[in-house]
Amino acid sequence: MDVEKTRLSRVAGRAETSFRRQLIMKPLMRSLAILVLTAALSLTLAAQAAAQQSLPEAPSATKYPPPPPASPPASNSGTTAPQSASGGTAAAPSPAPAPQQNQSADNAAQSAKANAPPTPNTAAASPAGANGDDDSVPIIRKRVDEVNVVFTVTDKREHFVKDLTQNDFRVIDDNKPATVESFSRQTNLPLRVGLLIDASNSVRDRFKFEQESAIEFLNQIIRPRYDKAFVIGFDTTPEVTQDFTDSSEALSHGVRMLRPGGGTAMYDAVYYACRDKLMQSDRGVIATRRAIILLSDGEDNQSRVSREEAIEMAQRAEVIIYTISTNTSGLVSRGDKILKHFAEETGGKAFFPFKVEDVANAFTEISDELRSQYAISYKPADFLSNGKYRSIEILADNKKYHVRARKGYYAPRQ
Repeated sequence: MDVEKTRLSRVAGRAETSFRRQLIMKPLMRSLAILVLTAALSLTLAAQAAAQQSLPEAPSATKYPPPPPASPPASNSGTTAPQSASGGTAAAPSPAPAPQQNQSADNAAQSAKANAPPTPNTAAASPAGANGDDDSVPIIRKRVDEVNVVFTVTDKREHFVKDLTQNDFRVIDDNKPATVESFSRQTNLPLRVGLLIDASNSVRDRFKFEQESAIEFLNQIIRPRYDKAFVIGFDTTPEVTQDFTDSSEALSHGVRMLRPGGGTAMYDAVYYACRDKLMQSDRGVIATRRAIILLSDGEDNQSRVSREEAIEMAQRAEVIIYTISTNTSGLVSRGDKILKHFAEETGGKAFFPFKVEDVANAFTEISDELRSQYAISYKPADFLSNGKYRSIEILADNKKYHVRARKGYYAPRQ
């Protein structure tokens, strides 16, 4: 009996110990599970926030045009730069939706300015004219609607023609002759270049060579203390691996940081580069030539904005897009047609290398073209500030010359 009682006592003790352990462990396990779920939720929210910062806002200005300024920008007796009807380099661009990462700063700036209209692309006015402190100084307010177009002229053999004059061209704006205000050969204008490289899985097999070709291009074209470029790699989302700089070493590092993988959000990358980078660069400080070199197979399966929305943003920012296809199959793909459309609508050129080694030749030709262009400024006939699209056609009097320029622009809203 004693032995049996002892055994039963031991069993009861073990059961009591197990019960106590369960009472202690259950709250601990519950707390641990809550901590794990909380951490996972935090990481998910952080990843979503990062993705939203990298992507352009959608929908774009196509569906929701930017709000017009409260009143026309001020000009100090003609000393400010004219406002462009197309929103470009030498004139004030139509406002675009602010980048998400800069919304707080923009809101603060707008509060500080109260109701004063923004003048992002004009020269600095005099203190009295800008602040209105001296009522004795007359302020002349006027709106100068001018369109600025950079274009290239080639002969039948695709050689650049660099010695033409204003009298050799006619400008047709919205199917009506326009009055040319200025004309110049743009062989030495500072460049602002965005290099957009497709880093999706579809280009993995030729990615290394394309990286090296891009690096060589940047080394050749970017002049220290004069030109600037940035690098964006895109797969599922655009990623800036190197912001605006004139350092060839930094740009090379930005290109080498890219790693292929994921889907393709090409339209988002173009939209973001035009709106958040090129449109914002050197606003009203100096005249520059803006260009994008887009290296991709042209296929898109991840973007939140459409092809036409991306093209519209490029036209608003007066960006020329040069495309280099990574399709070396020898067959014209759907992506090749999309790349050609991007180039034609913005005044650039599409390149279709037959083999990977030809990519370097395409970069060389783009470099030559960027130093062999003309710039023309004109006033459209019957111009209305209604935000609508207007076509552009620049014609050479000599029929053997071919003019390549962007197809049109969006008028600002009054």
